[in-house]
Amino acid sequence: MVGNQLDAEIDRLDHMDADEMEIIRQRRLAAMKKGQEQKREWLGAGHGVYTEIPGEKEFFTECKKSKNVVCHFYRESTFRCKIVDKHLDILAKKHIETRFLKIDAEKSPFLTQRLKIVVLPTLALIQEGKSKDYIVGFDDIGGTDDFPTEMLEWRLGCSGVIEYNGNLSEPPLAGKPKTNLLGPKSKKIIRGRDDDEDSDSDLD
Repeated sequence: MVGNQLDAEIDRLDHMDADEMEIIRQRRLAAMKKGQEQKREWLGAGHGVYTEIPGEKEFFTECKKSKNVVCHFYRESTFRCKIVDKHLDILAKKHIETRFLKIDAEKSPFLTQRLKIVVLPTLALIQEGKSKDYIVGFDDIGGTDDFPTEMLEWRLGCSGVIEYNGNLSEPPLAGKPKTNLLGPKSKKIIRGRDDDEDSDSDLD
């Protein structure tokens, strides 16, 4: 079936005249030009860089400027937030169609309450100015501190906030042993503690 379709397409191209070929060429050039213009627009809006915003006002401003936003609510003393920073810095450069931000949760009480941010790190996934999904802690991305960037990329793709080219029905690590993927099952929630390097942290 696929072979027949390919043969038909080759035959159609072989029988095209110069005018038809020119039309196709012009369409491709227009599509390329539009793509370049969109890229410049994204870069002009701050895309391509993982950026910390100073406060809540800037959060709303940035979310209005971009269709897709990934915002990391972090706390400086939380070790796992630094792990997320590393991965988001990589993804911001790769997926310029999306704005990647971070904001200090402890300095954003209105936002954390409005978005019901409790556990850190939390990624708020914003689309067209509205919260669409959340990634809370590491449970959705393997449940271990050493998850690969591809795992987070896949999870963001599942929410539609990035253009994901892989298979959304299967996470990148699906074929590997569960012991490597999930790690220890124990999990602690630490409240009111300054240094919580081995646990997710609660804002209380």
